[in-house]
Order: sequence, then C-alpha cells, then structure tokens
Amino acid sequence: MGSEGEDTATGGAPVSSVAPGPGRGAPDEPVEPAAAGLAAAAGGGRFLTREGKPTMVALGLRKSGFSDFYHLWLTASWRKAIGAVTVAYFGINTIFALLYLLVGGVENMPADSFWSAFFFSAQTFSTVGYGHLAPRSSAANAVASVESFVALMATAMITGLMFAKFARPTARVLWSRVAVVAPQDGVRSLMFRMANERGNQVVEAQLRLALVRQERTAEGDEIRRVHDLRLVRSQSGVFALSWTAVHPIDASSKLYGLTREMMREQGAELIASLTGLDQTFSQTIHSRHSWSWEEIVWDGRFEDILGTLPDGRRSVDYRKFHETSPLRARNPEDL
Repeated sequence: MGSEGEDTATGGAPVSSVAPGPGRGAPDEPVEPAAAGLAAAAGGGRFLTREGKPTMVALGLRKSGFSDFYHLWLTASWRKAIGAVTVAYFGINTIFALLYLLVGGVENMPADSFWSAFFFSAQTFSTVGYGHLAPRSSAANAVASVESFVALMATAMITGLMFAKFARPTARVLWSRVAVVAPQDGVRSLMFRMANERGNQVVEAQLRLALVRQERTAEGDEIRRVHDLRLVRSQSGVFALSWTAVHPIDASSKLYGLTREMMREQGAELIASLTGLDQTFSQTIHSRHSWSWEEIVWDGRFEDILGTLPDGRRSVDYRKFHETSPLRARNPEDL
C-alpha cells in the first residue's frame, strides 16, 4: 500500500533488466532507471541513523529555549543528565562562595579562603550545617537565605526530573543490522528481524515499514517520498523473544523491480517503527530503525537462532542474530 499522495507512476514499476524470480510476474513495460539528478539530490544520505535518530538539520526555526528543556532532559543519556546535575551543583556553590567572599560576615571563615566559602555554601545548600561556620552579618544572612531558597527549588526540581527520567518506560529492541531479500513461501520477500532485549514483554506490538526514496513528479520536481510497505504480519499479541518481519515483493510492492543499483541512485532507505504496551508500566513504548540501500543483503538468509539445549529446553542464540548466509549455499533449489 502506498502513503497518502504518493506518485504511483514512478514507484515500483517493473524493470526489464530484472529477471523474474519466484513469485514475481514478468515485467509489463520497461522503465528507465532513475535519472542522475535524482542520485545527486539523494546525496547518499539518510533520514535516520541505524538507531532511528534523525539526521536532518533544521534551519530557520525559532529557538525554543527553555520550553524544550524537559524534552531534552528525558531524551538525554544518563551520562549527560548526571553530568548536567554535577555541573549545576558545583556552579551554584561556586557562585554563592564568591558572594560570601564579597560580603564577608561568616564566622570563623578566613577572608581570602575560597574553599572555606565553597564548603560553607555546600553546607548551606544541603542544610547540613556543622556549626563551625555561621553567618553573622546581615549581608551574609541575606545571601544564606537566598541560597536556601535556591537549594529548596533546585532539590525539588532535580528530584522530579530524576524521577521522571528514571520512571519513563523505554523500549530495548535489538534490530538486525541488515535486511535480506530472499524467497519466502515462494514469493521473493524483504525480511528483517527484531528481538526484545528486556526481560518483560511488549503487549499488542504493532510494526510498520516504509520506503523513503527520491522521486520526480510529473512536473519535473524532485521530492523525497515515503511509501508504506505491507507486511505479512504487522501485529503481535506478545513480543517477548524475536520477530522476523516479511514484506512480499509482489506486483503491488514499491520494491517490485528495483535493483541494488536503482536503490542507490534513488537514495533509498527503509524505516521500521515498532510500538506497543510495556507489560510492566502499561504505557506505550516505541522504537525505530533504519536501513540504507547498502544494508540490504540480496539473495541471503538469516542464520537460524532457535535451538534445543541438551536438557530439552528451547533456546534462542542471539550471538547469531545479525549473521546471514548466501542463499545458494543454504538452499540452491529455491533459486
């Protein structure tokens, strides 16, 4: 099925240079490969990285500033989050230490000792107060009052942000590094596989696959167009171990008749998106992945990862999750 507004005149038409494979009809009409201008426009780039993160650079948009802070915080890595909290903590205490040195009035603190002022600031910030250092002047008490208020707000904010980040459900989906094209049930098909790396289950998982490529409209404009690709099974009641997705490349597929060279000229990219309910949190989680035309293995199959242990239990060997083998070596009669 195609996405809304797609140009069916330029997508997925049979090409005379491709020999029909199992499950593929003979080409109806020869179509010239994509023009060189499409390849130049595609630039060999991709919309998403393998991990599903956008690669496009937005120019001319108004900066959101602090309004996007919460979003940036939740999506940042834990290393960056802890680093930001550490920098904020030392930065606040440094500022107040300089204020204490400026106004003075702290009992038992040397006038030129930055570290004494810093440690007093840290004690005030955390409300520890060991009793050796104490504000004695009005200016020092005013600075200590301001710092106490800042500490109260900062502690509440950081606690809330840390909890929100810790409690946010995230998916840990292992995507195959490559996709393969091989016969499946007598039909030439595109296949890739996923695995749930968490110990829980993803309930009511839904999978979508799209083809993104450079095309030319009837008016001669070059555009980047997205086509939805039909999957044999796009839903799974329980996604617990592994899932191999299959897209049949029949006459209705946008991949029908495409060769590796044509996909390169069009800057073709496959984007998969998985959504479902986390069994533990009962909240929606999502994950996505991208494969460029270079990451598609033609006439290859994934290695089998299902097995049986000596004690009779079934096993899944994820060490071979990304491995593929040539189709001829695996099953010559399928060709």
